[in-house]
Amino acid sequence: MSKQQGFSLIELMIVITIIGILSVISIPSYQKYAKRARFAEVVAATAPYQTAVSLALQEGEPSKELSNGAHGIPLEPTPTRNLASLKVDAGVITAQSSDLAGNATYILTPNDDGSHWTVSGTCVDAALCQA
Repeated sequence: MSKQQGFSLIELMIVITIIGILSVISIPSYQKYAKRARFAEVVAATAPYQTAVSLALQEGEPSKELSNGAHGIPLEPTPTRNLASLKVDAGVITAQSSDLAGNATYILTPNDDGSHWTVSGTCVDAALCQA
């Protein structure tokens, strides 16, 4: 008498159903985490501009004169896969992400001396950055 080995059709169907349920739950979460990770490049790209604007404000430069290429503020960077644009206008830093990173804006507004920054933009509502 030979003994049969292997899985029954019911056992295989149960495993496939469990894998399907896990996929439905995990794929949207993964996509959100991936978008947040891509948007981190946009946030990191603003750091040198934040430092330059803070330094210019502390040196007494008027905020209305602070823009890309003036008073030690770097020129606008070349776009990347995740960063579409980054502009400084009157001391306010506005970064726009690409479609791949959520197509959101990240706006940094300094106080009078550049020691505190207020975060705003569509990234806050999309949970890609923290206010």
